[in-house]
Amino acid sequence: MTLTMGILDQSIVFPGQTPGEALRNTVRLARLADRLGYARYWVAEHHDGTQTAGSAPEVLIGHLLASTERIKIGSGGVMLQHYSAYKVAECFNVLATLAPGRVELGIGRAPGGLPRSTQALRSGKSAPPPLAEQVDDLRRYLHGPAEPGHPLAGLQAAPLTEQPAELYMLGTSVASARLAADKGLPYVFARFINSDHETAREAIDTYRSHFLRTHGRPPRPMLALAVIITEDEEEAESLKGQHQSVRVTLAGGQTVNVGSLEQAEEYARQAGEAYTTEVRDADVTIGTEERVRARLLELQREFGVDEMLFTAIIGDYAKRERSFTRLIRLFDTADMAGKQAAGEEGQTCG
Repeated sequence: MTLTMGILDQSIVFPGQTPGEALRNTVRLARLADRLGYARYWVAEHHDGTQTAGSAPEVLIGHLLASTERIKIGSGGVMLQHYSAYKVAECFNVLATLAPGRVELGIGRAPGGLPRSTQALRSGKSAPPPLAEQVDDLRRYLHGPAEPGHPLAGLQAAPLTEQPAELYMLGTSVASARLAADKGLPYVFARFINSDHETAREAIDTYRSHFLRTHGRPPRPMLALAVIITEDEEEAESLKGQHQSVRVTLAGGQTVNVGSLEQAEEYARQAGEAYTTEVRDADVTIGTEERVRARLLELQREFGVDEMLFTAIIGDYAKRERSFTRLIRLFDTADMAGKQAAGEEGQTCG
């Protein structure tokens, strides 16, 4: 199995922890991922909550780059609707200048928090430009000055670098998949947020077919999954019940995914709208090594992806570390054993 593996860390503040402890665990896990051979380590952006400490991924990425040696560090993701594409490009051009070839910029359009945080981030400004326009501007500023004909022709997001951050589109819908295909970007479907299987299939299929027609080169789809390797099935069942996904649909048509009914109620209260909810079991691949491997192989075959990002929402840091250690070694060990067995068989037959 050829699989490029990465980690997505939401810097969760678990009960009994402080934000400082959560961020220190993020740094510890990034260092471990670097040693184990993971390809990338991304950090998330969340606002106005006590359950996460990662509100400024561009700041955290700088610290993680300085704390690791070879692994790529990125955002999963920057919520571009809140910001100036120019300022985001400046931040990531500085990072890419400090660590050439190691910086990745995943962007999304989810609010990343409650309505009041969105209001505060926009600071009374009008609605942001369409995301497609912001993506165009962001890519333009990452690579050079605005071209003639642009309203800000000649503007540069200094420092320009020969190896700017690689841009990725994150999403949970067919619309985000289509946008990624339109812009020719790698696309990451966050299945751990939207567990609807048919939506995931349609999003990846739409992305792949439209990308190929539009750009004439292979697309690059990825899956982001919640994965936990446990000692036995009993432990798996006890952990699985802790994960839940709640989709909130506001009266105005907006939909968001949150982690509990309490969060859904608070989101609707701040938005000042009536709402409905749909509670689902979160899509968590959880169990023993054999069970997890079989499930990931199944998903790889079904979606045709060779890159995955993994998150593990486990309050016990030692167990989280163990899960990620087993995860990457599970595939390395199994693949190596298979190759050795095939080689021995070939020698016997010869």
